[in-house]
Amino acid sequence: MASEADEEKGGPGSAEHRQVATEAGDPMAAGSEAAGPEVVDPKIVAAIAAAEAAGPADGVTVRIDSWIWAVRLAKTRSSGAAACKGGHVQVNGVRVKPAHTVRIGDEVRVRQEGWERIVIVKRLIRKRVGAPVAAQCYVDNSPPPPPRRPFAAPAGIRDRGTGRPTKRDRRDMERLRGLTEGGKPRPSGR
Repeated sequence: MASEADEEKGGPGSAEHRQVATEAGDPMAAGSEAAGPEVVDPKIVAAIAAAEAAGPADGVTVRIDSWIWAVRLAKTRSSGAAACKGGHVQVNGVRVKPAHTVRIGDEVRVRQEGWERIVIVKRLIRKRVGAPVAAQCYVDNSPPPPPRRPFAAPAGIRDRGTGRPTKRDRRDMERLRGLTEGGKPRPSGR
């Protein structure tokens, strides 16, 4: 049984140690709280261990631009920094600069390509890792991405050499493009 002093220090009996041991795939260190054997790919466990070894030591912080790049929320570190400078990255509801430090438990919102990724930081890493390992470093609370619209061929494409469209052809093309409403032209706003 762990003493209160062990739990305060984060020793072997502490809840924090059990959580880290369970995430690392060590059910024996997790104690009796492990419900059952969790099937984890040994390659992922090894990659997580390597990422933690390469990660910051206790008390050392990680920059937000580096972290969003390392967990694959940004393609490059410079694009992560540009997103921060452009106001597309928020930490705990506040827009941040690229040098802002991230902590475990922070909520990070990254707006990209028309939708927002909302993640909670679980693990701090500095080096870019594979996608399965990166997914272990955060909890994704993002809404589903917007549905992709199927690519439609442009309406009203005419064959080359058919000449100038007649008034009837032009009205048909505008109707196909949605430039008119019910056969009447839209108001121009002038």
